[in-house]
Amino acid sequence: MSHEHVSYLELLARGAATEAYDRPVLLARANGAGPEALAELEEAKQLALRVRAELEGRRRREAELSALFETAHDLAGLRDLDAVLRAIVQRARSLLGTEVAYLSLNDPAAGDTYMRVTEGSVSARFQQVRLGMGEGLGGLVAQTARPYVTDDYFGDARFQHTRTIDTAVRDEGLVAILGVPLSLGSQVIGVLFAADRRARVFEREQIALLCSFAAHAAVAIDTANLLAETRSALAELERANDIIREHSGVIERASEVHDRLSELVLHGGGVHDVARAVSEVLGGTVEFTEAGAGTARRAGGHAVREGDDWVAAVSAGGEALGTLVLHDRPDLDPVDQRTLERAALVTSLLLLARRSAGEAEQRVRGELLDDLLDAPDRDRRLLRERAARLRTDSEAPHVVLAARVDRPAGGGADTDAGRRESADRQRLWSAASHLAATRRGLASARDGGTVLLLPLGPGETAAELARQTARSLGGTLREEVTVGASAPVRAPLDHPDQVAVAYEEARRCLDALRLLHRSGQGAAAEDLGFLGLLLAERRDIDGFVDRTIGQVVAYDRRRGTELVRTLDAYFASGMSPARTKDELHVHVNTVAQRLERIGRLLGPDWQTPARALEIQLALRLHALADAVGGK
Repeated sequence: MSHEHVSYLELLARGAATEAYDRPVLLARANGAGPEALAELEEAKQLALRVRAELEGRRRREAELSALFETAHDLAGLRDLDAVLRAIVQRARSLLGTEVAYLSLNDPAAGDTYMRVTEGSVSARFQQVRLGMGEGLGGLVAQTARPYVTDDYFGDARFQHTRTIDTAVRDEGLVAILGVPLSLGSQVIGVLFAADRRARVFEREQIALLCSFAAHAAVAIDTANLLAETRSALAELERANDIIREHSGVIERASEVHDRLSELVLHGGGVHDVARAVSEVLGGTVEFTEAGAGTARRAGGHAVREGDDWVAAVSAGGEALGTLVLHDRPDLDPVDQRTLERAALVTSLLLLARRSAGEAEQRVRGELLDDLLDAPDRDRRLLRERAARLRTDSEAPHVVLAARVDRPAGGGADTDAGRRESADRQRLWSAASHLAATRRGLASARDGGTVLLLPLGPGETAAELARQTARSLGGTLREEVTVGASAPVRAPLDHPDQVAVAYEEARRCLDALRLLHRSGQGAAAEDLGFLGLLLAERRDIDGFVDRTIGQVVAYDRRRGTELVRTLDAYFASGMSPARTKDELHVHVNTVAQRLERIGRLLGPDWQTPARALEIQLALRLHALADAVGGK
């Protein structure tokens, strides 16, 4: 081996600079070496430089792997996130040979990005800068989730420059900048940078190395977040365990209360059963009050103290159903307060269950009545079975009643009026269904109102039932409810075809009441005088005559008088006593006495236009009946 070759080995051994490899060639040329020797020496030089480059690359890769290993080791023993991130930034700066390295993180709450760690920075403004999302080179990296490099920051127009960022970068004196994303899955949480204060080109290996450090930094942040969440969860668990240990006896007691309340619900207990059970557990007196108390609204579902009492609202879906009131226990610990609140919850469930059962029964009653009205050809045996399950009185005579809420016309938007009418119909149906259930009848919503099929009580008339129903529904709704009634239907389940006919008669009576300005009243055809004859499905002429002039006819029959003849002559003479006495050939005083007697029998208003019209019609029908009967 020649002396020159030994020189190159020595240079490699001591890691000499690249310039030192030119000296052996220069010395040989100075000593007069020939072309062949110089060529051989030049070849040895190039070989030595290649070996040097390979050794340098291996040393660099070893340093990189060592730094990455150290970073992974830091992550394995993570205690302080800031310390790990500082180590990552320091190693990145050292291995890439840049003057500055820094790391920024996104702040979702503030909607911007801030400097978390800087290494090599000398500008306080740069170290404290905050930039908006999407601004600057870092914003481009975060937007694309890909590395980005510029060798001339201020001459690069591919990203959004802002005065704040440019001032900070200029204050730091940076020129060449490489940024790589910190990613957790598909989410960019920050950017890792390496930068120089002079123009330079970042090689592909350097970009890949910085990406590796960024990945470690993202893992460190994710790990720290998980650790923080874990520590927080452990702290919460410890506190919960402390509470459990401190209140284990109390929890057992609460469990016992829960079991007792559950047993009550399962065995069909009622609201007052719950009140008694809680009274025993809490050692006081618990009572349930219906909805409407101001305390229940103020309590809002929690047990609150009112004087020496404790109250808990019984509510569901924002609707106040009532209140549980605990007496004789002014000092109530939190657990007992929760017991009272739990009892209020159970009470609300019982009330809702009872309401749901009632609504289900109302629907079934409505469906049966709908079938009677719409499908009278249904199997009568099945109709009777359904009625029996509802405990209706199918044997008694029934009356069909048509009811409607009559509200005075007022202003307001059409939508408001529509909502009000819909609410009125719903409230009327609910009240009518309750009335039908208590009277062992049926009810259904129909034609903008409600139809009821109710049995007549002993000695009760359709008109009386209509008036009673109007008063009952009106009092419940606190609105005027008008009710029209049909004539009685005997055994409606045996004659279902008559129910629809009776309903039409009831509707005609309802419409007549409204036309006669008698809203809020109840009536049957018999209450409407001669108008009832037109409205009734069956023309009860004898009944109309009897209701109108029956007392006068009966008086004549008992006493042998001529009051009916006098009444007929009086109307025929234009209600003139003088012309009447000529028609009857009697003294005017006799006419006056007879008219006075008629007034006592028919009432003081018998000469009003409406009554006079009905009396005259009754007189004609009475005369017609006598004529037909005499033939």
